[in-house]
Amino acid sequence: MKVAEFIDTAVAEYTIAHTTPPDDLLRVLTEETHRLVGDDITMQISPEQGTLLTMLVSLVGARRAVEVGTFTGYSSICIARGMPADGRLIACDVSEEWTSVAQRYWDKAGVSDRVELRLGPAAETLRSMPRGEWIDFAFIDADKAGYPVYYEELLVRLRPGGLIAVDNTLQEGEIVDPAAGGNVPGMRAFNDLVTADPRVTSVLLPFADGLTLVRKN
Repeated sequence: MKVAEFIDTAVAEYTIAHTTPPDDLLRVLTEETHRLVGDDITMQISPEQGTLLTMLVSLVGARRAVEVGTFTGYSSICIARGMPADGRLIACDVSEEWTSVAQRYWDKAGVSDRVELRLGPAAETLRSMPRGEWIDFAFIDADKAGYPVYYEELLVRLRPGGLIAVDNTLQEGEIVDPAAGGNVPGMRAFNDLVTADPRVTSVLLPFADGLTLVRKN
């Protein structure tokens, strides 16, 4: 797995080596995903992020969670594993192809009864959900242009004290390069939006590709 290029390689590798590693099922899922997508394996969260997601979900005591961007299922397995047996994760994605892989591994991981897949544009899926503060935990890891919409739709449904984790918020370190194009300007605007939001307390963690944790006040 590629380590963060904006962190000293030795430090990044040391950090990974001193984090609880993924189990055999997650390793096999990573290998299959790599065979299917090649270099696009970077669309999958890193192992250390997976370990953190499971820990955060457990610490928050999440019973109701939403994921925006499921891909082949690594993050959804990690989230579901942090929930109690009667917990429920709604997984939002547009790809039937990649989520078919996820569904196979949900079965293998024994969490398929906790995960509900909803295929379609995530903004529409989120807007169709009941309003009110009923979500305990959410994870955003999808098309970057959609982050502000996903964030707002999730936040208004998040209970006080609930948590949103947002991936790729450092854009391989290019977030501080004023000349960077692509997704960087939009992500920079999103980061500013979160920092200025009086409804939340947030911290941007400089590991993997940047993970922002947002707690609703």
